[in-house]
Amino acid sequence: MSEDRTSPVVAGPENAPGDLLDLLDLEEIEVGLYRGAFVFDEPWALYGGQVAAQCLRAAALTVGPDRQPHSLHGYFLRPGDASIPTVFSVERDRDGRSYTARRVVAVQRGEVIFNMAASFKVAEDGLDAQVPEPPSTTAPEESRAFAIPRLFSFEGRLPEQSRPGLAWPDRFWARSTADLGDDPLLHACALTYLSDISTGLGGFESDGHVSSSSIDHAVWFHRPARLDEWVLCELAPVSVAGGRGLYSESLFDRSGRLLATVAQEALFRRAREH
Repeated sequence: MSEDRTSPVVAGPENAPGDLLDLLDLEEIEVGLYRGAFVFDEPWALYGGQVAAQCLRAAALTVGPDRQPHSLHGYFLRPGDASIPTVFSVERDRDGRSYTARRVVAVQRGEVIFNMAASFKVAEDGLDAQVPEPPSTTAPEESRAFAIPRLFSFEGRLPEQSRPGLAWPDRFWARSTADLGDDPLLHACALTYLSDISTGLGGFESDGHVSSSSIDHAVWFHRPARLDEWVLCELAPVSVAGGRGLYSESLFDRSGRLLATVAQEALFRRAREH
């Protein structure tokens, strides 16, 4: 069924010309060295999903087109600044027959703000099965509009929530309004960009304990995804202990296929300690 795109609800930093494709357009300044020159003013630290998506893009620029990302693992080390360029240095750890490994370091003002290990592989046939099933919830056309905060080129819808009353939704539909074409890498980068928004720790936030800055982030890409079509993001709390909280996220397409699994750890402390 065709869908109406005439009036998307799109959020993003105000007065920042450009879109997601501009953000992912990296300049090669030396072999294995890239710069993200798309900058804008924002009153917060650089959005983690942005630097993660750009790191994945930089890594992929050193990998053959026959290999797509299957996983990434990153650590947020310092707050970034959206108003200045970021430089990405790529280390070519291994080029195997089926798998390719890369490490990426993101630098601003001479300091590392984020590092990532990413792995790519050739396409391979095999058993295709999954255990998690998508939640039974309202379709995007039947859900209210949701302006996803901070993201360029994304629109959202809010279905029924699994835990109503939380400060941040733990379930939402999202899709890119930018034309990503048929390049699977751009769709993987768009998924990575989306994967850091919201939090699954809201259910733990009580008695003065709150979550804050992300510490580390991982994505496993299970099946090819199209981020210019609706995907359902389902976030679930896992554990809080020792000043840290862990949650997982599952991303499904409309047919119920599990596209990717995300795990993120964030600071979780008493509010007075921030």
